[in-house]
Amino acid sequence: MFYHIAFILLLSTLPSPSFAASIVRGPYPRSSNQGPSTVVGPVTDLNIVNKVIAPDGFERSATLAGGTFPGPIIKANIGDHFSVNVHNQLVDNSMPKVTSIHWHGIFQHGTSYADGTSSVTQCPITANHSFQYNFDVPDQSGTYWYHSHFSTQYCDGLRGPLVIYDPNDPLAYMYDVDDETTIITLADWYHDPSSELNQINGAVTANSTLINGLGRYPGGPASALAVVNVQQGKRYRFRLISMSCDPNFIFSIDGHNMTVIEADGIETEPVEVDSIQIFSAQRYSVVFTANQPVDNYWIRAESNLPNQTFAGGLNSAILRYNGAPALDPTTESTIQNLLVESDLHPLINPGAPGIPEIGKADININFDIDLLPSGLFTMNSASFVTPAAPVLLQILSGSQHPMNLLPAGSVYTLEPNKTVEISVPYSASALGGPHPMHLHGHTFDVIRTSGNSTPNFVNPVRRDTVSLGGNPGDNVTFRFVTDNFGPWFFHCHIDWHLNKGFAVVMAEAPKEIKNHSSSVPAAWDELCPLYDGLTGAQQ
Repeated sequence: MFYHIAFILLLSTLPSPSFAASIVRGPYPRSSNQGPSTVVGPVTDLNIVNKVIAPDGFERSATLAGGTFPGPIIKANIGDHFSVNVHNQLVDNSMPKVTSIHWHGIFQHGTSYADGTSSVTQCPITANHSFQYNFDVPDQSGTYWYHSHFSTQYCDGLRGPLVIYDPNDPLAYMYDVDDETTIITLADWYHDPSSELNQINGAVTANSTLINGLGRYPGGPASALAVVNVQQGKRYRFRLISMSCDPNFIFSIDGHNMTVIEADGIETEPVEVDSIQIFSAQRYSVVFTANQPVDNYWIRAESNLPNQTFAGGLNSAILRYNGAPALDPTTESTIQNLLVESDLHPLINPGAPGIPEIGKADININFDIDLLPSGLFTMNSASFVTPAAPVLLQILSGSQHPMNLLPAGSVYTLEPNKTVEISVPYSASALGGPHPMHLHGHTFDVIRTSGNSTPNFVNPVRRDTVSLGGNPGDNVTFRFVTDNFGPWFFHCHIDWHLNKGFAVVMAEAPKEIKNHSSSVPAAWDELCPLYDGLTGAQQ
């Protein structure tokens, strides 16, 4: 089905798309304040639209799923089939008008074509066209999210929560409430289109922090803040999702402790803390007990950007006990027990695969990272550039050896059923960290975390996104087993850094990918001809 696409496309690579900097405004639908996100099931339509919103009091045209920020909450149960028909209705020429949707943290066993990663597993969906993502989640539950995986488009607003519930959750005895009202999203927000910001050679600074889609910016109006309502005496499973394009956050709730029970879809042994450093794309579930006097309490998300403050409600939301007046809190932060990542241990089936010694896996890869004067990042001296055809299409068309897969130097082929060990030592030249690294298609066991040089093979934290840390001597190391064939992106989840080449592809079991080509739908085959026919202005 896919062989009709000219294989000559595979012989060259193209730079990442750039977009017109001129802003073309409306008329687009407007919304002055964001309300609660709508809730949809795993079988749904998802309209990708442009809309003028002002989540922090500053109006701008945004790219949104369902017309809201964050996008609709997608709720499902373990074992459900997902069928999400994404309709591209984008019209704003100041931002990309093509798109793709990545289901962050979903393994996509046998459905790598539905991973939603432009340039790796698909061509983008062009304007006025649709693509239906079909996949199963037979063995995953927990807290996830979805976002655009084209250029830096999700920084313009295309991000939303995805939660898969387990009716037999072994930790259900710890909490009373777990529904759409207990999802807490953290995001950075920008007043300028990402297609302008991603041309900057250097740091890109967010204008504000949004909690559940609302916030304030320095010097701006006292716009509405998000309110999380609780009943005194009840226990809540708060699902914390970092939808950040760049900064990490220190999350806390004044006067309250939290018990961590999940990291990136993996339930953990309970760990009590009063604050959590959460990096871009990471998720945590915490049990929160409403055990304080009826009142209002500040929810805080302090980013690692310079000159951060909570004055005037910046970087904040409100936790409101039922019966408390509708007033801003007057509480103070007294955090002193920050989560240490290495204290997290999987609740079920702990232990890293392979021989319990550094460098003794079947496949051992060390990545040296660097930032060049040009502004490009490299991994082992190669900077990822957008190939003329997605890696998956290249494999399905017959290419399987690394020397034949593009982009050159950025594709690593892995044999099936092997233990892989990845190490990424600290690099003083790779500015802009700490860098959160995400591997598609897998969770992994972090046998050596940042800030801890002692390996743990017995019960290391298991997750899908890990911070590389920022201190000399850090050498974050993790392991996984190649039991899920597909081309899986491994990249920095600071989207500005990914846009500058901070990525590689793990092409896992290419022969198995080729042998399952019949499962790829015909609609997937139609994406590339439509995209390749666009002019630059139409992208």
